[in-house]
Amino acid sequence: MSRVGKAPIALPAGVTVTVSAENVVTVKGPKGELQQAVDSDITIAQEDGQLLVQRPSEQKRHKALHGLYRALLNNMVVGVTEGYKVQQELVGVGYRATNTGNTLDLVLGYSHHYVFELPKEIKVTTTADKGKNPTIILESIDKQLIGQVAAKIRSLRAPEPYKGKGIKFVGEVLRRKAGKSASKK
Repeated sequence: MSRVGKAPIALPAGVTVTVSAENVVTVKGPKGELQQAVDSDITIAQEDGQLLVQRPSEQKRHKALHGLYRALLNNMVVGVTEGYKVQQELVGVGYRATNTGNTLDLVLGYSHHYVFELPKEIKVTTTADKGKNPTIILESIDKQLIGQVAAKIRSLRAPEPYKGKGIKFVGEVLRRKAGKSASKK
């Protein structure tokens, strides 16, 4: 049995979950509202302040969907209560990040700027302290959306293995390579 799927989801105070006839789950909380369409075979039950995800059989497909939807629903509950935050830093001489509302302007060592329009569900802030790398901070209630946007921003200038220049997540450990001079011994 799916270990992820059979774990109940605790519903904090202030969070309401409704399941429509078409099996669309809506989670409302203090930070907002999220919706997720669930496969018609999977059933969602609510009892004793917990959300339970159940599957009809032991088929491989049902086992896979069981863990998937439990994880997605848990991410929704965490999102509407606490929210998600992703921090990225720009490593490189002359790399800058500024924002105006939900428009992110990046200078990444190319001959042009990257102007990136973010979805309205994501709140962006940028910091540029003296002596530290510029930082982009993304905040949202939707884990999938914030991860997708962060990956897109990172892909504009992925960190290279020799000097580590590029856009990386804060706390990310990069695998570094030795340069040419290291092999001539």
